[in-house]
Amino acid sequence: MSSGIAAILLAAGASRRMGRDKLLLPVAGVPMLRHAALAALDSAATPVIATLPAGGTARRAALDGLTVQIVEVGDAGEGMAASLRAGVAALPAGIHAAIVALADMPGVTADHYAALIAAFTEDPARTICRCADATGRPGHPVLFAACHFPTLAALTGDVGARTLLKTAKVHTVPTPDLDATTDIDTPEDWETWNQQND
Repeated sequence: MSSGIAAILLAAGASRRMGRDKLLLPVAGVPMLRHAALAALDSAATPVIATLPAGGTARRAALDGLTVQIVEVGDAGEGMAASLRAGVAALPAGIHAAIVALADMPGVTADHYAALIAAFTEDPARTICRCADATGRPGHPVLFAACHFPTLAALTGDVGARTLLKTAKVHTVPTPDLDATTDIDTPEDWETWNQQND
């Protein structure tokens, strides 16, 4: 039975600060992008949608064999808003909420998705549920109820849903570590993460 909650995995960024495609770096023996998709697939969220840059053949190959709906983002160069618009546009009818996740956060697991789904299911008035790390710092993934889809579909620029998250009521979902705020942007980030996860 479907939870009525989808997942949108944002994976159309250019990895400029890394100097190479960070989403193809190995995490637990598979490309980081595949690892992120597996976390979503292991949750109750369905469908799982991944936004990729147009012509992103290597990233597409990293998802081979997975039941992930791939959406190409022709204007990915605009920034995160383009991926959000594309992901929301691909949502099927009847979805009550969507969990937006970033593909460059290798510590995010199905437990993060489960915590968000539980918080929203317990009280659907929590129209935005956001994971926070053990220090209380807000991070990702973030669940948005369907009432926010029009706003997400109208976003522009490279700040994602930051304005919405600042102006709307957000229910914080605590998690026990720092994975909800640990992303990989630079070679230094990658080195630190590997040292901590040997």
